[in-house]
Amino acid sequence: MKNRQLLSTLALIPLFSFVAHAADEPSSFNLTQGVTEISAKVYDLHMTILWICVAIGAVVFGAMFWSIIHHRKSKGAVAANFHESTKVEILWTLIPFLILISMAVPATQVLLEMEDPSESELTIQVTGSQWKWHYRYFDHDVEFFSLLATSAAQIDGEAKKRDNYLLEVDRPLVVPIGQKVRFLITSEDVIHSWWVPDFAVKKDANPGFINEAWTRIDKPGIYRGQCAELCGKDHGFMPIVVIAKPVDEFEAWVQKTASEQAKVREEEQKLLAMNMDMEELMTLGEDVYNSRCAACHQVNGLGLPGVFPALAQQGISADPDKLLEHLNIVIHGKQGTAMQAFGAQLGLKELAAVITYERNAWGNNTGDAVQASQINAVLNGDDL
Repeated sequence: MKNRQLLSTLALIPLFSFVAHAADEPSSFNLTQGVTEISAKVYDLHMTILWICVAIGAVVFGAMFWSIIHHRKSKGAVAANFHESTKVEILWTLIPFLILISMAVPATQVLLEMEDPSESELTIQVTGSQWKWHYRYFDHDVEFFSLLATSAAQIDGEAKKRDNYLLEVDRPLVVPIGQKVRFLITSEDVIHSWWVPDFAVKKDANPGFINEAWTRIDKPGIYRGQCAELCGKDHGFMPIVVIAKPVDEFEAWVQKTASEQAKVREEEQKLLAMNMDMEELMTLGEDVYNSRCAACHQVNGLGLPGVFPALAQQGISADPDKLLEHLNIVIHGKQGTAMQAFGAQLGLKELAAVITYERNAWGNNTGDAVQASQINAVLNGDDL
């Protein structure tokens, strides 16, 4: 019997060794330790609760197996006949209560810290939409959309997938290290969720509501996340990339980006007095369409029947008399549908080009060469 007990004990050693190793070393089987003070506290809380659960399991199963072995029928054990023991009832009520309190106190402290965005040094508005993120820096004249940078060829299996497949964007969010950054998170259409595991930040983006979160990053680097809410058919194509820089590098980036965006706005104003030729519009328009519109309306313009309308040889894009309606729906979107307002997402030149492309590709041949001045007129509510 003693040998059997020894073998049972030895059999548990690999299990406890594995658990101890998982606790000490980063592992894909464990919670992300992260790069912020809060993420470290969340990880420590997780490990504390884990070990409490392991201890409870060891005690409960230890008592159970001890009872099975030492009070088996072959040893002549006779079951006791008792019920309604007040002492036992008090014990099995009091002990779990004390265990839960010991778990609730540190958990509450961490949760309160996670929900306290006060005294932040930088505020960024995060807006989700199908299927991209928009970032706007408060107190800085900087805002931009962040879109998936993985090519369609990789997604379709026609090209080799890169290391950060589906976790790369064209414009990452840039934040300073060592400063408290507050996020105001909302949505333009459906429910999204902004999730970066290394920050221990996961907050729903709800249309019509603003949720708050915050982080203070300890070390510079590139950190990746994803939308963690099922937000539509391309839910998996909505990554998050954050670059954390030292404060001086971040300030230099802000100044450079603000200057570049101001220059773009000045150049767009110059476009109002210029006319682009059809070839230039069609070339640029095809690029914009493939990156922004093809996911819904397909590269061939045939759409998805019953979900997204076709543009090829039908509808307003093929009707020479419905140019204004076409401009309005691309610029302002269509409420109650998945058609977004691209007026704030694209520049005047890109909008003019993509609408021109849609009206002259796939055999539509309306002959319309839309200009930046027409886009600007619709944006301002003026007559064409």
